[in-house]
Amino acid sequence: MRVPARPATYTFEPATTALLVIDMQRDFLEPGGFGESLGNDVTQLRRTIAPLRRVLAAARATGLTIVHTREGHLPDLSDCPSAKLRRGGPSRRIGDPGRFGRILIRGEYGHDIVDELAPVGGELVIDKPGKGAFYATELDGLLAERSITSLLVTGVTTEVCVHTTVREANDRGYECLVLADCVGSYFPRFHSVGLEMIAAQGGIFGWVTDSADLLAALTPVTP
Repeated sequence: MRVPARPATYTFEPATTALLVIDMQRDFLEPGGFGESLGNDVTQLRRTIAPLRRVLAAARATGLTIVHTREGHLPDLSDCPSAKLRRGGPSRRIGDPGRFGRILIRGEYGHDIVDELAPVGGELVIDKPGKGAFYATELDGLLAERSITSLLVTGVTTEVCVHTTVREANDRGYECLVLADCVGSYFPRFHSVGLEMIAAQGGIFGWVTDSADLLAALTPVTP
């Protein structure tokens, strides 16, 4: 399959391609959650939900491998580095009580994925303690088991967890296509520059396109 993209056409085979949905969690996207408590405008992230729902439906119909990630930590915080734990003001740090349970703690309501994009049976869900999806997770091995070489990348935030994951994936030899309208940042300028950085210098980290161009290329699996 071929998709118009920056800096050039992106080519992939569905059998060796996975859709990666990064950290579409209530703590980050829901009004009243952790992200908003830090003074962020969650509508900047929520705009990704509608196009990502369409991509997720098409990926399921096409039979792509689908991987969801969730950033968060064990309840005792033993997997949270002290430098990360100290980030944020009092009562707004990882593990503190929030509107949706303890902030970024596995098993809490806020840690889970928003209802609109909830995983279905057979889809992989990776819990990660860091920004990148490969750090201290089984993701690389699970992709290798499925002979995955190409990643369609979506999720939040563009300049943090998405960018870190794309850089990690590039170092491991994966070809990444980032869907511009399916990734988001609380800061529009970071989003824009983050996408420019990925496609710069002939695609130094990967390719960038809009979901409409990908959807036009995907072909549903015939029963």
